Amino acid sequence: MATTSALDHHLDADSPAISWPLNRPQYRELWTPSASHANSQQIANGHTVSNGHPTGLTANASSSLNPALLPHGTKSLSGISLRSFLLGQTLGVSLFLTGLLLYNENSLWRAPFFLVTLSIFHFLEYYTTARYNPTAANISAFLLSQNGYAYNVAHTLAFLECILPSPLSVLPAILPSFSRPLLLAVGSIMIVLGQTTRTLAMAQAGSNFNHTVQMKRKEGHELVTDGVYAWLRHPSYFGFWWWGLGTQVVLGNGICFVGYAVVLWRFFSGRIEREEELLVKFFGDMYVAYRQKTWVGIPFIR
Repeated sequence: MATTSALDHHLDADSPAISWPLNRPQYRELWTPSASHANSQQIANGHTVSNGHPTGLTANASSSLNPALLPHGTKSLSGISLRSFLLGQTLGVSLFLTGLLLYNENSLWRAPFFLVTLSIFHFLEYYTTARYNPTAANISAFLLSQNGYAYNVAHTLAFLECILPSPLSVLPAILPSFSRPLLLAVGSIMIVLGQTTRTLAMAQAGSNFNHTVQMKRKEGHELVTDGVYAWLRHPSYFGFWWWGLGTQVVLGNGICFVGYAVVLWRFFSGRIEREEELLVKFFGDMYVAYRQKTWVGIPFIR
């Protein structure tokens, strides 16, 4: 005996073929990556796409679309989401491994802990920029590859030193056992102090903060002298200096500790000198007076 559903009673021989959802077009062109890219380009040029065919947009709708948000753009939403996802996954897995290795009293816990600090650092670089200086929130704000080849090599060497046999990890070996917990505490304080200071500096500077040295004073650029800037005139550099050295103290990396100190000091010494010359040109006696009552916080850099 045949049965019919309630839906069958509403359909007759003349009903069009349908599929869920009901308003889906009956005729659709085959999707291909090249077709998708072409459609994206048409959208970026002020057109929309219906059933694979571009149609005109109003002037208001066209102007509201930012091509930089499309894939391969400087503010690509897909690029931002992918990087955030990968940093989050790295953070979660590394936290788990750190706890597991610590529970089993395995000294290799330092390696995933290093990845924890890196994940937090790079995420906060973008998040703080997006929150307090959104116009500069490009993909490059993650600083995952924008710091240059030497930056990535340095972190790779630090990771390798903490997992390779003891001849390369000389710092823990030359210290008495009772001092090692103290060393971990000092290193952890350096990391927290450095990360907190840098993030606060970026937040309090707002649109006045930039990851690159600005050769010309932009409209609206102001000299920030309150908050953390009341004591430190380059708090973001101060933060990265102590954060970087703190990671090597926790890892027990004697060689990379010295290497980080030398390389970072040379980098910040030259950058601060060049940047302050520009700031004197931008703000004149105002910056000179400000410089006299603040400090850098990095040894031997005045």
